[in-house]
Amino acid sequence: MLSRTYLSLVDRLPMPSLRTQRVVAILVILTQAGIAVTGSVVRVTASGLGCPTWPQCFPGSFTPVPVEEVATLHQLVEFGNRLLTFVVVAAAIAVVLVVTRARRRREVIAYAWVMPLSTLMQAVIGGITVLTGLLWWTVAVHLLVSMAMVWVAVVLYNKISEPDEGVDHPVAPRPLRSLTALTAVALVGVLVAGTMVTGAGPHAGDPDVDRLEVEIVTLVHLHSQLTVAYVALLIGLIFALYAVAAPRNVLRNLKFVIAIAAAQAALGIVQYFMQVPAYLIPFHIAGAAACTAATAALWSSMSARTTSSLPTPPSGERVPERV
Repeated sequence: MLSRTYLSLVDRLPMPSLRTQRVVAILVILTQAGIAVTGSVVRVTASGLGCPTWPQCFPGSFTPVPVEEVATLHQLVEFGNRLLTFVVVAAAIAVVLVVTRARRRREVIAYAWVMPLSTLMQAVIGGITVLTGLLWWTVAVHLLVSMAMVWVAVVLYNKISEPDEGVDHPVAPRPLRSLTALTAVALVGVLVAGTMVTGAGPHAGDPDVDRLEVEIVTLVHLHSQLTVAYVALLIGLIFALYAVAAPRNVLRNLKFVIAIAAAQAALGIVQYFMQVPAYLIPFHIAGAAACTAATAALWSSMSARTTSSLPTPPSGERVPERV
């Protein structure tokens, strides 16, 4: 009964074009990545406890109130980041509505529903982060979940771009798809190590927060070594994909990932030798989100949905490109 009511309400909306669905999906990607970047601004301005309670900003008030203990700037920065959550939620709900109204296949609708549900989960994690006084590992989980949501949002965009009829077919041999998956695993390692560097570093979100008690240089070396492994896998992958004459869109996505990863690594080196200046951290978080999105796009392009039944391509055989 509830499902019928929901569908009847959705049917009153205008029929969205494929272009509209894609635009909304892009907005979901941008908002999911953007909230991670603004969260880093909260951290580097030491505004993490600008609103010391959750879901209220202060006990008895959802908005900032004048108090001597918390600077007005810190309150505004943290409260502003919380307000952006509504933009993220709006985009997540919008993508559910447009794909449901367009009567897209179940897979697309399932991916769309992940966005509002995971955004709600992120709000809860954010509340836990505040209520625990910005414990470093809660901040780390908060960021890692954001990166996972960026990944899902990119996959959703690609699913929306595919036809509903047909079957998914691989466009590269299985060993290369496995290598691509390994590259994604390496990226996860880079992100986890990066959150540990943040946990031991000088930008905690509040000057009185306890830090991760591990020598930061050790963590920086771990982070950099994992980054080298990630980039090395990408470089090896591009030689392998050229060898099997992979579709142009796959090669294009891979080159894009390598370019972003190289820029991100260069930025990390600059940060290290400049003693981690606060103003560069939001750019590094944006780079992390870009690496995640680009790697997700690469993974998604490893298969193509077609209306004809095509055999799995053997190693070295040219495969058709996604339309």
